[in-house]
Amino acid sequence: MTTCPQGHPSGTDDYCDVCGAQLAGAAVAPSPSAAAPAPAAQAGPPGEDCPVCQTPRAGQFCEVCGHDYSGTAPARVAATGARWEAVTGADRAYYDQVIAQNGPDAHTIAFPPYCPERSFALAGEQVRIGRRSRTRGSDPEIDLSGPPEDPGVSHLHAVLLAQGNDSWALVDPGSANGTRVNGKPVTVNVPVPVGAGDRIHLGAWTVITLREGTP
Repeated sequence: MTTCPQGHPSGTDDYCDVCGAQLAGAAVAPSPSAAAPAPAAQAGPPGEDCPVCQTPRAGQFCEVCGHDYSGTAPARVAATGARWEAVTGADRAYYDQVIAQNGPDAHTIAFPPYCPERSFALAGEQVRIGRRSRTRGSDPEIDLSGPPEDPGVSHLHAVLLAQGNDSWALVDPGSANGTRVNGKPVTVNVPVPVGAGDRIHLGAWTVITLREGTP
């Protein structure tokens, strides 16, 4: 009967049959990993970012999107924002509500007789909503400058922010006429989660509907 270093009696003379500790004099076969250690992951040049999702490099593969820096595998497109679109149009019922509030310019705003739907792909970390202006240097990804143009939409009216769980949040940075999500007013600079089927109202008659599926 052999006794292991922990004081357990063992019926075997190589490893303790109680705690598994190696007994004195037992031969240990070298493992493949010990004989041929795996090469360390390449950290890459300092400050290098992933060309797909801009995450700082930590090895051969990007920790976020899986991009292979060695070039032996094709880069994978980051999932965030890749499956979403925003469809813009005119909402007569919302327009009637705005006019009923009798704002200072209500009598000058007419509902457009024709306003075709337009689709905008959502990609990147943020998608700005507004009206393009060369003098202000404003060029939003969702450009509502028309035609027809909704005069109630600010040049930078709202921003869609990509979230880590492949969803979006809406922020109104301080538009002149406010923003509503599914009929509820959005508080300035307070992110509101939005998803497929949600309706964003802004301006005098504009509605934006979020959908899954790149246009």
